[in-house]
Amino acid sequence: MPFPFINTHVNGALAARDYAEPTAVQTAVLEPAAEGRDLLVSAQTGSGKTVAYALAIVRDLLGDAERFAQARAPLALVIAPTRELAMQVHAELSWLYGPAGARVVSCVGGMDPRQEARALYGGCHVVVGTPGRLRDHLERGRIETAEMRAVVLDEADEMLDLGFKEDLEFILEATPESRRTLLFSATIAPEIARLATQYQKDALRIEATAKGEAHGDIEYRAIRVAPNEIEHAVVNVLRYYDSRVSMIFCSTRESVRHLSARLQERGFATVALSGELSQNERSHALQAVRDGRARVCVATDVAARGIDVADLGLVVHAELPNNRETLLHRSGRTGRAGRKGTCVILVPYNRRRRAEQLLFGTRLNIVWSGPPTADEIQRLDHDRLLADPLFEQAAGEDDLTLARELLERHGAETLVAALIRLRRADLPAPEEISAEAPPPPAARGPRIAGGRGPGGDGVWFQMNVGRRNNADPKWLLPIICRLGKVTKQDIGAIRIFDRETRFEIAPDMAGAFADSVRDANDPKIRIEPAGAGGETMPPRPPKRPHRGQAPRDGAGHAPPRQKKRRHA
Repeated sequence: MPFPFINTHVNGALAARDYAEPTAVQTAVLEPAAEGRDLLVSAQTGSGKTVAYALAIVRDLLGDAERFAQARAPLALVIAPTRELAMQVHAELSWLYGPAGARVVSCVGGMDPRQEARALYGGCHVVVGTPGRLRDHLERGRIETAEMRAVVLDEADEMLDLGFKEDLEFILEATPESRRTLLFSATIAPEIARLATQYQKDALRIEATAKGEAHGDIEYRAIRVAPNEIEHAVVNVLRYYDSRVSMIFCSTRESVRHLSARLQERGFATVALSGELSQNERSHALQAVRDGRARVCVATDVAARGIDVADLGLVVHAELPNNRETLLHRSGRTGRAGRKGTCVILVPYNRRRRAEQLLFGTRLNIVWSGPPTADEIQRLDHDRLLADPLFEQAAGEDDLTLARELLERHGAETLVAALIRLRRADLPAPEEISAEAPPPPAARGPRIAGGRGPGGDGVWFQMNVGRRNNADPKWLLPIICRLGKVTKQDIGAIRIFDRETRFEIAPDMAGAFADSVRDANDPKIRIEPAGAGGETMPPRPPKRPHRGQAPRDGAGHAPPRQKKRRHA
C-alpha cells in the first residue's frame, strides 16, 4: 500500500528518498481514527517511528497550506533522550519538511548554547532537542510556546530511565494545554502510562510492535565461545560477515577502549563511542562511520542510543546486556527501515545459563553455533574474490592498454597472483579459535552443586595441584572452567590432597570436558581422568591437626588418650 496523499512537498520528499510503502507504525498513525488525537505509541527502534510522527503532525503544522509560513515562534517540539538521536531526528525532519519551507532548529547538550539561542531568535517552525538543554532555553525565555501545536516525546522510556522525568514535566507544563501530545516508547511501562494519563487527553493507544517482539528483518545467532577467546571471536565474526558497517556493544567504557584498541591492532578501521567522549569527538566518530573511513564502531549502550547508520548490517554483543530491553535496543541498530541485518550474541561458556535466561521470552528465532573458524573465513574469502563485482565493470581504454602491457611483461598467472596478494593484504587475518562446545541441551536433570553437594553421580578427574601448592577452590574453580570450558554448575565435589586435587564433573559434560582439557595443553596444570576406580567418591583427605593437637589416623580418629602419670 503506498503512502496516502499528505502534502505535495512532503509526498515528494518521501518519493525522493525511495519511501514506497509505509511501515506498520506509519500506517497506524495515519489512520483516520488517529487524526488530531493524542497518541500513545509502542514501537521498537528501527520501525520508522521518526517519519511516523513527522507525518502524523503535518496537518497540525500546515493545515491546508502547501508551504510553511515565515518562521516565527515554533509550531512543534520534539524531545529525544540523547544528542545523537536528537541530531538524527533533526536531519530526518529537515529532509521531510524542507521542501515545504520548514526551518528546523536543534538544541542539544554539548553544543554552543549561544549559537542555538541565535537560531531560536531568528525564528523556526520545529525545535528538536534533549530535555536538559530544552529546559534551559525555556527558563531563559528563548523558546516561545504560545503557538506550539504539537509536542512529541521520542523514546520516552529511555528519557525516564536516564532521569529526565522532572525536565519532561517542566517542558510539558510550559506548553499550551491545547497542544497535541504524541508519546512514543518501546514499551509502555507503568511510569510511562502515568505520564500519559497526566499530560495526554483521550490518547489513542497504538501498539505497532508486540511486547518483546523483535524485528523480522534481523537474523539472530548465539555463538558459544571460551571466555578467554572473546576477542578472537569478535575478529572472526567481523571477518565472516564482512558487513560494510558493524557495531559492537560492550558494557563499560574500559571494555570499549580495550576492544577498540585490539581491533585497530588487527587492522580494522575502528572508532569508539562512549560517554567519556566530548560531543565533537562523538560526532567525528559517527561521521567516520557514515562516510566509510571506519567500518567498525565499538560502543556502550548509552553512547549508541538513537544512532541510525545506513548499511549497518551487523550488531555484535561482545558482552551480554543486562536485560531484554537492552538486548532488543542494541539489536535494533540493524535491520532498520526494511533493510536486512544480523545480530550476533557472544555467549561465554561460563555465562551460558545467564544468556538462556536473558533470551527466554524474547520470541527470538535464535540459531546456536560455535564461532566461525579460520578455515571457514578463508573459504568465504575465496568465494567473495571469485564473485567480486569489480570483474563485471567495464574497463576503460587506458586500463585495457595497461593490462595488455602487463600481460606481455609478466604473464596472466603472475598478474592474478599479485591481485590475490593485494586483496589479502587489505583483510585482517582470522584468528585460530577453539572448536565449539556441544550445544546446550533443551532440558537438564538436577545438577551437582559446585563443591557443596554429595558426590557419587559425577565423573571424577584429577589435577596435579594440591595442598602443597596452596590449592584453594576459589582459584581452582576458574582454572577448571577455563581449561575444560564448563561452568561452575557443572562441577561437583572437590577434594584437595597434598599433591593433587580431585573433582567431579557432571556426567553429560564429562566427555566434552575431557576433550577440552586434553586440547588445552597447559604446561603447568595437568588435568586427566582419575585413575582406576577413580570414578567413585575418593575418601576425604585427613584434616591437618591444629597446633598442639594429636594427629589422626586414616579414618579420621584420634589415638587413645594416654593417662598422665602423677609424680610423687
